[in-house]
Amino acid sequence: MTDRLLPTREGIERAAGLLRGGSIVAFPTDTVYGVGIAATHRDRLPALFELKHRPPEKQIAMLVADLAQAIGAGGDADERAHRLSERFWPGALTLVLPASAGGTQGYRAPDHALTLDLVRLAGPILATSANRSGEPDTLGADDVLIAFATQQDELDAVLDGGSVHGGVSSTVIDLSVAPARVLREGPITRAALAEVVDLER
Repeated sequence: MTDRLLPTREGIERAAGLLRGGSIVAFPTDTVYGVGIAATHRDRLPALFELKHRPPEKQIAMLVADLAQAIGAGGDADERAHRLSERFWPGALTLVLPASAGGTQGYRAPDHALTLDLVRLAGPILATSANRSGEPDTLGADDVLIAFATQQDELDAVLDGGSVHGGVSSTVIDLSVAPARVLREGPITRAALAEVVDLER
């Protein structure tokens, strides 16, 4: 049975404790509801992908409170990452950084106070949208519970932060290459990024 947690200090601490213990938890973000696992429990990724009915080869972003958390989670941040995070975080920008374990990882600090509180308490969260792949985004806790109504044993809790407004997916910039490469343009434009870092043409 999926627990519904209130957006109180007790509720946030409960959600953070579940995440730290390896549970799957849904929560609001600055666009849609997300669902994720603590980054320290990567072994739980198959369970998260199974809940989502998502292909396992697709990478997902890591939500962090700030760049220091991204670095602590294994991101290799250069001066460009520092400049971009200072300018655009929290907000709709995902930074793709080289990962100390090899490959790359996308990091984002969402512009939502409740989410940031959760991330500060639980640590970085590997997160994706809280819906089954190919189905509509969820904009409230009720939507999440309906989306996963037949999978309540797999989704341990939803942190009810009220309705969120939806919106455009974040801009994604790859800092594993130089010049930086814009992989997806969203709310933050190429022109705004070009004021801060050199971009591939």
